[in-house]
Amino acid sequence: MRIVAGRWRGKTLVAPAGDATRPTADRVRQAVFDMLAHAPWGGREAIEGADVLDVFAGTGAMGLEALSRGASHVTFIENAQAALAALRANIRAVKAEGACTVIATDALSVRAADRAYGLVFLDPPYAKGLVGLALDRLRARGWLAPNALIIAETGRTEDSPRADPLAERVHGAARVTVWRDDGGTTTATG
Repeated sequence: MRIVAGRWRGKTLVAPAGDATRPTADRVRQAVFDMLAHAPWGGREAIEGADVLDVFAGTGAMGLEALSRGASHVTFIENAQAALAALRANIRAVKAEGACTVIATDALSVRAADRAYGLVFLDPPYAKGLVGLALDRLRARGWLAPNALIIAETGRTEDSPRADPLAERVHGAARVTVWRDDGGTTTATG
């Protein structure tokens, strides 16, 4: 696993042993950031200078990819100890401590936010219905900016977390769904 593009292109990232953490594959990250950069609802301004929220962060690959491509800050939410160790090691490896905040908590237990985020990545364990539950909690606690761009990765066979996405792609075992948060209902699949 490595950073795909940007200032840290090719930098290897570590992941914990075992299958408790499922890092987003390099090719899926590349596809997500290609969509972000070239879609009419995205563009370079969607990433460059953005404050990013990476929920169910795991190794931090999505957030670190965003930083590598010009985001200004990433807040990572993760609670698994092995994933947190890998996440912190990856942040140190790219020397991004000043641009990262790690919150060691369950995404369903977050406290009130000190800022709202306009670009949000969610990559929960598959088939547990966590996208909708996490978004409801994040929204209620002030983590989402109005009209935030949400990018969720779920299992290929799961129902889409959004009935009217801006984009949806299937890559191997993963389904990536993109939409603007309007405070509406997100399907809690599982």
